[in-house]
Amino acid sequence: MFSSLRRWSFVLLGAVSIVGFQPQRSHADSIELLNVSYDPTRELYREFNEAFVKHYKATAGVDVRVQQSHGGSGSQARAVIDGLQADVVTLALAYDIDAIHQNGNLLPADWQSKLPHNSAPYSSTLAFLVRKGNPKNIRDWSDLARPDVAVITANPKTSGVARWNYLAFWGEALRRELGPDFRSILADPTRAEDVAKAHTKARAFVAAIYKNVPTLDRAARGATNTFIQRGIGDVLVNWENEILLGGNELNKQGFEIVIPTTGIRAEPVVAVVEANAAKRGTTEVARAYLEFLYSKTGQEIAARNYYRPVDPDIAEKFRDKFPKLELFTIEEVFGGWQKAHNDHFADGGTFDQIYTK
Repeated sequence: MFSSLRRWSFVLLGAVSIVGFQPQRSHADSIELLNVSYDPTRELYREFNEAFVKHYKATAGVDVRVQQSHGGSGSQARAVIDGLQADVVTLALAYDIDAIHQNGNLLPADWQSKLPHNSAPYSSTLAFLVRKGNPKNIRDWSDLARPDVAVITANPKTSGVARWNYLAFWGEALRRELGPDFRSILADPTRAEDVAKAHTKARAFVAAIYKNVPTLDRAARGATNTFIQRGIGDVLVNWENEILLGGNELNKQGFEIVIPTTGIRAEPVVAVVEANAAKRGTTEVARAYLEFLYSKTGQEIAARNYYRPVDPDIAEKFRDKFPKLELFTIEEVFGGWQKAHNDHFADGGTFDQIYTK
């Protein structure tokens, strides 16, 4: 945990884009990797990289140096497509890695089948950060649409967590309109009229929230900086792991964490950028790097950094770190990332229609 808000603020401002990086084998027994990741994973991969370097030296006899690049998930995917020489990507959502296949042909269409749990070695969800004392009494999703509440969230055009936020807003509205069985109702063709009405209500609810958003940062850390350093807004909606990580120090500095009782299961995903790795001669170590995320050591590191582990033993060991929530998935409510993108985030989609600032 951070020793001061100053240190936490330094981390917030530390986004890096290694645009010109060219990872390569420097000599026969030394390899460099570039992991292109999304905004809040700095602490996770700082600890994980150190453990992996020791592990790979002990098991393969090879020295590895891992470079990191961080930014909004969508922007990071675009950078890889445009030539950033990532060996691996560890991004906030599957759509962004799909885009690397579709637009850059740098990895296969079935990349998600290459690793367990659909290449999602950990999960997260969303949480709120409010001012000390919670002066606006913000407790749940419905409070975000109140006209007296200023909401800080990032831009879903560039930020992975912002897309998760948007879909959580929409999904929670559907839950409220259709009731606790909303998942089955959404899939029931005999309830099409009810579903259509619920989506209309959800659109109005999401529009009301974005009417309360004074500024859209490009990425998760930028939104956090806007709320904490610039003092803008009444509530920050961000990654659960991002908020819990700074919990004790943030509380001392005048902030409180609010965990809604329901939400969306957010599943960051990982992949080897196979074309780049083959060119660099790093395929073997890149695969080992991602596989190590699923090891007991990798899972414990994820849990210590407030990512929800997929290993059941590690999840049980760290169960007290994570609030118990009722979570829905993007497949259950939106039909997967491709459909969600086409409906909501593509140019001219619902987000563009409702966000008028």
